[in-house]
Amino acid sequence: MEIHHAHEPWNKGKLVGQKPPLKPKDIWAIRFHLQTEHQIRDLAMFNLAIDSKLRGCDLVSLRVRDVMHADQILPTAMVVQRKTQRPVQFELTEPTRSAVAAWIKQANLKAEDYLFPSRLAVSPHVSTRQYARIVHQWVAAVGLDSTVYGTHSMRRTKATLIYKRTKNLRAVQRLLGHTKL
Repeated sequence: MEIHHAHEPWNKGKLVGQKPPLKPKDIWAIRFHLQTEHQIRDLAMFNLAIDSKLRGCDLVSLRVRDVMHADQILPTAMVVQRKTQRPVQFELTEPTRSAVAAWIKQANLKAEDYLFPSRLAVSPHVSTRQYARIVHQWVAAVGLDSTVYGTHSMRRTKATLIYKRTKNLRAVQRLLGHTKL
């Protein structure tokens, strides 16, 4: 008699598919948590992730010069996305500009430095995998299920809020830098 060991699928019991965007109350809960815990880098990263709507790989590879000119954080910034090789412009809200300025000052970053440098010598900036772990920590810290949300939740949040307010799919397409609707 042969015994077959069933191979368990990698996604058994896991949520697959699109990760949902954060709700406004979740955004404020995470911001409040990061502020009260004095997590200056994480607050800057979180705010920038929401405002920029960038993919994780583009967010972690931002340089100081991408968001700052002279000693001022820019109200709008533009970066070329790695996946599409297309430029995408985004607005930085006042809370984001304040958080990013505080982080740059605390970390003593220069224009050519990565905005979120790695603590490891082998990597110049936080990896996308580390960013994913950080996002899961933020989500779990405010009592949400960290398996439900991911880095793409950050990207989709502001776009979803804008769509709910305007119902303008073309604007959301442009904001995300998508070529197809």
